[in-house]
Amino acid sequence: MLSIVRRNFRLKAFAFALAVAAWAYFHFSANPNLTARFDQQLSVPIVVTGLRPGYVARFTDKFAVVTIDATRNATPVKPDQVEAVLNLAANPDPGVFNVPIQVIAPNLQIRSLAPASVTLSLDRLEERTIPVAIAYSGDFKNIVVDSASVDPALVTLRGIATDLSRIESVRVEITLPMKAATIDAMIRPLAVTGRGDEIAAVQVSPNLVRVRARFVRSTATGAK
Repeated sequence: MLSIVRRNFRLKAFAFALAVAAWAYFHFSANPNLTARFDQQLSVPIVVTGLRPGYVARFTDKFAVVTIDATRNATPVKPDQVEAVLNLAANPDPGVFNVPIQVIAPNLQIRSLAPASVTLSLDRLEERTIPVAIAYSGDFKNIVVDSASVDPALVTLRGIATDLSRIESVRVEITLPMKAATIDAMIRPLAVTGRGDEIAAVQVSPNLVRVRARFVRSTATGAK
């Protein structure tokens, strides 16, 4: 009896393993409760909720990668079915906060989330009215300003309080001509710091002002 079992043992063992594998395939593939599953990754925009009127939130991360548990034969989940939300209702005052991302995905199993939280700055939006100054550059030896005006003389600045606090002045820049001349042009006013650096994040309204100026030859040089 033992000799019969040993005869062609490898072939018999292979046939037995093949039969078991075939049985398992047809048994499990036909069972709807044992559906194959896999991980699906989605890149989802990070949105803000609970932000008070007159405030702005600034953060670097704009998308979150959400990994969900999905069935292999089911329709793939679309990014618009998942939301990555920063709820700022609990952060009423300006400052820097680390806020966890809340994933809203009904009937979906979330496996992982990256990043799990976002560091953001919360600041108040403000506006100021400030006069427009003219900044001249060039050679003042031969040419002087006879008259100059800006219309409108006042502009409105809008931005976060941190940026507005850095603004020293709003100015239009004019290069002195080489000879007597008159200009009448629309020029963009710049909101600048005390060092003359423009703060581009601040909105200046209107974005163009009319500048009229008359330049004459200087009498200090004795020119005729």
